[in-house]
Amino acid sequence: MQQSSYWFPAKQVGWGWGLPSAWQGWLVLIAFLVLLAASGYVFPPKLNLAAFLACTVALTVVLLAVCLVKGEPPAWRWRK
Repeated sequence: MQQSSYWFPAKQVGWGWGLPSAWQGWLVLIAFLVLLAASGYVFPPKLNLAAFLACTVALTVVLLAVCLVKGEPPAWRWRK
């Protein structure tokens, strides 16, 4: 059985990626969520909103970069 080399398959409908299809993708997604939660602890939004938002944007950019490199090429997919 041949496995896809993509960590993140394209969504069935819409643009973007769905849930990971490989353990590496799950690791990336879990790391993103853990680091996002940690940024809320390190930079409490009520006390330091700018730092929290900057960290959130940086983590999201890294996640999107990984999805672009290791995910199926995104394209609009419509219902038939």
